[in-house]
Amino acid sequence: MKRIRIYSPKVPEAPPQLWSNCMTVEPLLFFSGLTARQADGSLLGDNEYEQAKVIFEKMRCLIGEAGGVMNDIMKLTVFVTNIKNNTEVWRARREFFSGDFPACSLVEVRALINPETLVEIEGIAYLGSSTATAMAAE
Repeated sequence: MKRIRIYSPKVPEAPPQLWSNCMTVEPLLFFSGLTARQADGSLLGDNEYEQAKVIFEKMRCLIGEAGGVMNDIMKLTVFVTNIKNNTEVWRARREFFSGDFPACSLVEVRALINPETLVEIEGIAYLGSSTATAMAAE
């Protein structure tokens, strides 16, 4: 089994030797905890809904680079600093998933990387079905 780091030009990477945003050991794809932070350190979104949308878009870019689609994501772990605003994360999630939603855990944490970061999401995807369909179409 070969580990492969997945990159997207639309998703800023951490400095070397800290972490990888996304790794695959086919057919599994692993997302690190992603936030709405950009390469310059700025944060996109002032609330849970906006930040979750940025994160799900990053996931869409990374899974696309691996040959998958959002519905290939099987498990999400969502970290929030205020669990009372969880419906805002779910509202954003509905814009990126259809059919059966991924299994999901929601965890309230005291703090994330800085006070402005309200949401962090990690996940696991199974690429077997979409990559097999894509290969059959070629």
